[in-house]
Order: sequence, then C-alpha cells, then structure tokens
Amino acid sequence: MSLLRRNNVKIFGHGEQPMLFGHGFGCDQNMWRYITPAFLNRYKIVLFDHVGSGSSDLIAYDREKYGTLHGYADDVLEICKYLELENIIFVGHSVGATIGMLSAIKEPGQFNKLVLIGPSPCYINDEGYIGGFDKEDIEEMLEHMEHDFVGWSNMFAPLIMGNSDRPSLGVELTNSFCSTDHEIAKHFAKVTFLSDNRKDLPKLQIQSLIMQCSEDIIVPREVGEYMLSHMKSAQMVYLNATGHCPNLSSPLETMTAIESFLA
Repeated sequence: MSLLRRNNVKIFGHGEQPMLFGHGFGCDQNMWRYITPAFLNRYKIVLFDHVGSGSSDLIAYDREKYGTLHGYADDVLEICKYLELENIIFVGHSVGATIGMLSAIKEPGQFNKLVLIGPSPCYINDEGYIGGFDKEDIEEMLEHMEHDFVGWSNMFAPLIMGNSDRPSLGVELTNSFCSTDHEIAKHFAKVTFLSDNRKDLPKLQIQSLIMQCSEDIIVPREVGEYMLSHMKSAQMVYLNATGHCPNLSSPLETMTAIESFLA
C-alpha cells in the first residue's frame, strides 16, 4: 500500500520549507482551503487525511493502532520521513494539534515551529484543571454518537462551529461529520475525548503558537492558559473568532496570526 495513498497526501506550493497541515476530528484536508493560499508562494504545502477520515484508505484503519493518538502521530512521522521533510512548520487544528505535538515530541529534530489551533491536552475536568466537560458529559455524548451518529452530528456540529449567524458553516461541518465512516468516527471520537496528554506538554521543546478562540464550547479559555503555563516555548494569541473552527469561520484573522508568528 502506498503511504501517500493511505493518507491521501497532496503536495503543492513554490517554497522549500514544508508546512504540514493536520486536521481535526470529523474533518479532512479540505478544511484548510482558505488558509493555504496565503502560504503557497513561500512554502511547500503538504496536506493529508488521518486514516479513517476524508479520502484516506479505509482499509488501512487498525483499531488497535489508532486506539491512541500516538498511532496518528506515527503516521505523521512516516509521511515526513517518506517525503524527506525537514525544518517543518506543523499547523494542527483541534485534536490534529495534539497529534502534531506528539509527533514533535518523538522527533523534535524534524520540526521548526508548531501552530496549534484550538488545542486541548484533555477535555475532561479534573481537580485543579478545567477541560470543559465533566466525565459524565463525555460519556453521554459518546453514547449518543454510538446510538445515533447522524443525529448527534446534526445537533452538535453547528454548536461546535458556532457562528449561528452563518448557518452554512454549521451545515458544512455537519456534512463533513456525516460523510465519514461512522464506526471509525465513533472510535476516533472516543480516543480523542478520553485522551489525557497533559503530562506531555513539558516534553515539547519546539517553539509553538497556541491560538485560542473566543466562545469555544469545546476548548474554554482556561485550557489555553493551562497549556501556556506548562509548555517551555509557547506563546498565545487570543482570536476574536468565535467557535472552534477559525480556519473556516475567520480565515483572515487565522492567517494573520500565523503570519505574525512565523515572522
């Protein structure tokens, strides 16, 4: 099986330094279409779909391998090695940001900078930590997904997207959720929302930008502040963008923040 086929890897742009974009749960590389045009004249753009998402090879999905986020991180590193990518700028959204962090912890020498959009090391509230959800809330959500994935998608995708004044955004995210293989998506959701990577934060040595959205029901402000205080080389930018997907809802503000960080 071709690795490039497995992850539906696409490469374009006119620069030498690679920018590798990792999408979040229920999405695919198409979610970066408003962001990449700003960088294609200066960077080599590399897009991919996590196995089980988008146009990846579903036959390659292994529940044991992808039973933790480390399985996805290994894929990222395999892509980097296969394409001989060095000095990488990794841009990750949501759980894709966490996967990027795990990749950079395993192979720090391959990465130059990380851009983390709406990241969270842990979604569950704990003593002294606000993750956004009680464990019972996550379990109830996962049970809803298990019994009625389409119904869950139609209910929650617009809430995750936010920006209710622009309902087309919520429709796009709903369609993206529903277009995935439902069994794989449910497993990915379980792995995503039950993961706890807080202990990994101090291990990250790469200069990182945390992009914190306002009115984000998935990642409250306290999560970004926690990450900033536990990472050795990180800075924060607070976006005016609302919701969890500024790469779709506020691409200009998102691009501007990335440009400033890279400069």
